[in-house]
Amino acid sequence: MTFLFVFYRILLTCIACLSCYSVHLLLRSAGVVGIRAYEQLGLRAFGHPGKILAAIVITLHNIGAMSSYLFIVKSELPLVIQAFLDQTSSSGEWYMNGNYLIMIVSICIIFPLALMKHLGYLGYTSGFSISCMVFFLSAVIYKKFNIACPLEVFGNHSVNAVFLEDTCTAKYFTINQETAYTIPILAFAFVCHPEVLPIYTELSNPTKRRMQNIGNVSILGMFTMYFFTAIFGYLTFFGNTEAELLHTYSKVDPLDTLIMCVRLAVLVAVTLTVPVVLFPIRRALLQLLFPGRPFNWIRHIAIALCLLCVVNLLVILVPNIRDIFGISGATTAPCLIFILPGLFYIRIIPTDHEPMNSRPKIQAACFTALGFIFMTMSLTFIVLDWMSGEKRNLGGH
Repeated sequence: MTFLFVFYRILLTCIACLSCYSVHLLLRSAGVVGIRAYEQLGLRAFGHPGKILAAIVITLHNIGAMSSYLFIVKSELPLVIQAFLDQTSSSGEWYMNGNYLIMIVSICIIFPLALMKHLGYLGYTSGFSISCMVFFLSAVIYKKFNIACPLEVFGNHSVNAVFLEDTCTAKYFTINQETAYTIPILAFAFVCHPEVLPIYTELSNPTKRRMQNIGNVSILGMFTMYFFTAIFGYLTFFGNTEAELLHTYSKVDPLDTLIMCVRLAVLVAVTLTVPVVLFPIRRALLQLLFPGRPFNWIRHIAIALCLLCVVNLLVILVPNIRDIFGISGATTAPCLIFILPGLFYIRIIPTDHEPMNSRPKIQAACFTALGFIFMTMSLTFIVLDWMSGEKRNLGGH
């Protein structure tokens, strides 16, 4: 247990610290050239190819983020409706179908919020989202001390035990097919970089130090919530913890009032976050397709509508949220956290200020190299997992 606790804390701390350093590189590069757009930093560093690369990476990553949030809506909203109707299993009605529900949520809630002209207006919804996630964490901690182990399945409390006694002990270290997704998912969770420069632009008193402090506090908040949620969630269910933690609580009581409230809070949080994530994608596409053009409502609305259609289609077709987190965390996350900020810093900061052999630029170069190593290793592990999964399926037939 101690080793698992220490290992997870070290891994999470390293990624959080590297993410803070990455924000520092971005802000330093933006401050030197007076540019506050990720794509424009790419243009300044590598010309038009750099701008295209930055726009593509931001677009792909944030589409992955939007897909993951809507996937949560797809999986959790039917369970909330089911609990409201006092049903322990799905009735098969259309309003229990997650695919229909994500389309309704996208049209009625996300699309109107995505039409706002400025990102600053969504600060209120973001603050409410954070409150919802704090409530989620509080419930996870509370349930740790109220769910006995071994745990019995709802509906047969006297006989049917899912957990054996020996499963109520934390494993020090586990390696299985899920391990390949650990670091990519953690990296995915700490990517806030496409939003840093747009938020920096809209601050009432924009300074590098102030924006760095905002970034540090945000990453610290994410670190705290991820850490305690993972630890207390695992210590509640141990080896039987599912990929979607809230689904595991349904084994105890699918009609639990507190868990239903937590589900509602999570749904509100992720739904209100989708428009915030959509803003950098739209900005990247506008920078790429319509550079220098004045604001146009038709383009503004059309891009939001097209993005939501694409994301809804992905969520309907992709079978597992793990695949979204894993692929995005292994490809676009290293680019946004490690590779692009390091390369921008090396190219943009003048050599007369910092020579190539100076300590800051050597650190930035090592940081970039770490990103390439991380991407290669993560993709290799994920591909190997897919190949082994196909072999298992063939063997089953």
